[in-house]
Amino acid sequence: MCGRYYVDEETAKEIERIVRNLDKRFKAVPKYGEVCPTNNAMVLQNEKEQPVLCNMFWGFPRNKGVHINARSETALERRTFASSTKQRRCLIPARGFYEWDKTKNKVSFERPDKQVMLLAGIWNTYSLEKRFTILTTAANESVKQVHNRMPLIMEPSEAETWLLDDASVEFLLNKRPIELCSVSGYVQQKLDLQ
Repeated sequence: MCGRYYVDEETAKEIERIVRNLDKRFKAVPKYGEVCPTNNAMVLQNEKEQPVLCNMFWGFPRNKGVHINARSETALERRTFASSTKQRRCLIPARGFYEWDKTKNKVSFERPDKQVMLLAGIWNTYSLEKRFTILTTAANESVKQVHNRMPLIMEPSEAETWLLDDASVEFLLNKRPIELCSVSGYVQQKLDLQ
């Protein structure tokens, strides 16, 4: 599962550099900070065979709340996600993401090489609003001590393939993400009021 991710100022600048170096278009200004479900966030999507940075809301609507994640293993089969997985893929740039361990401590994961993390996602339009969800996969060794799921992470060399190449989707949905490092743990402070 991925319920929170974050973009720091350095990552926002790196995203801007990457997109400009590819001579692609901006439809969004890179923002930074913690991103929560239903927030408006920056996303790379395919538009006329070109990656475009734009803003979308996080979460596909459902009866109660929103779908913030979709399992990569079943995304092509589930009615809610299948057409988006086949035709409307996106990348969510981030510095890292958070998971909460069994004792409710917030643990942050980032790439060990400090590159921008590219979370695989899908998008669709609901009531004239573009909305995305993050694809998750079974946690690898670096995350499974904290949580059994993690975002599906694309390498920079896979970015355009994920966005543009429909024939590679099934293969990429089953890839194993890079090993990550836990960069900081957030321990909730408790006050002893007795």
